[in-house]
Amino acid sequence: MIACEVFENGICSLLSRLVPEGREADAPLPGNLRLWANDARLLMRALPAASVEKLFLLFPDPWPKARHAKRRFVHPLLLPEVARVLEPGATWRVASDDPIYQDWVAKVMAGQVLFEAPAPVAERPQGWPPTRYEAKALRSGRTPLYWTFTRRG
Repeated sequence: MIACEVFENGICSLLSRLVPEGREADAPLPGNLRLWANDARLLMRALPAASVEKLFLLFPDPWPKARHAKRRFVHPLLLPEVARVLEPGATWRVASDDPIYQDWVAKVMAGQVLFEAPAPVAERPQGWPPTRYEAKALRSGRTPLYWTFTRRG
């Protein structure tokens, strides 16, 4: 498992759940966990082809301004790279509560051929981890959407 988060507070939050307080200096992390505290797009470029069986993109920064759309992870130019690292038949799970990002994902995925792209669902599917951003959205009355894209063979 690779936990990828560009913001230091996100990595610190994860570590605070994994490492008991007072044991920061010597407590081991789970042996199957790696941390990537940088842009996920850089990680995607470094991974070998067909090396990922499941990818989660949970409540990413929506970059709501049109001029910032190029920074969105779900992007037509990044889809070939995502498809390259995913095994054929692997799933890419995407969740967002932002209407601008939701529309963006729907449009981008409707115009591509690398993934099966069924319509999203409005209830978190079984087996998806909850996030604090999801909880915040629900408390605020926003409706998250959840997509499961499957890499075509």
